[in-house]
Amino acid sequence: MTAVKAVVFDLDNTLFDHSGSAERALRGWVAGLGGLATDEMVAEWFAIEERVYPAWLAGELTHQGQRRERMRQFLPLLGHAVPGTDAGLDEVFDGYLRLYRGSWVAYPDARPALEVARGNGWRVGVLTNGSTGQQNAKLEAIGLAHLVEVVCTSESLGVSKPDPLAYQRVCEALDVEPEDALMIGDNLELDVLAARKAGLAARHLDRTAGDTLLKLI
Repeated sequence: MTAVKAVVFDLDNTLFDHSGSAERALRGWVAGLGGLATDEMVAEWFAIEERVYPAWLAGELTHQGQRRERMRQFLPLLGHAVPGTDAGLDEVFDGYLRLYRGSWVAYPDARPALEVARGNGWRVGVLTNGSTGQQNAKLEAIGLAHLVEVVCTSESLGVSKPDPLAYQRVCEALDVEPEDALMIGDNLELDVLAARKAGLAARHLDRTAGDTLLKLI
């Protein structure tokens, strides 16, 4: 790798605490439906998300469609009737979504890491497998949008990680060559191994092992 000219961050569970925000929202939402969100139920919520979300990335479902499918799979676990219409599914999911949005928070090391990157004179980008509207809204809500020059989403690019084009296009948007860019993220396959195959340097953020963004920047 030559001298770093740009750093590309993943968003969810890297800069933005998706898992924590989602769990807080889920527990409140389930309580509002008259249930109790056990640890097992929380784990199943994330397992369903992991099963269904890739169908949207693959173009098999719309973004709203994957939300509906998550409701179809999760509501029976609560003993809750599954609405028979899309409108009904959307209404139930909206209850969760309002709490999720109200729980959005950045990791404590996110702003300092972005400030260090900018202080180094590096261009700063985000590459995320998500919807453009929601991912930009997250960055605004958690106070990081002004520190990021380029936000590339799977929706805006038309390809998602681990497609090599995703990494190449974010580098193009940052006006740097892949070998001059560093990718940092929590997902070993998507943010590290695939990024390296696309020509970027990459570092894995493993918070369970004590990693912080400031250690990797």
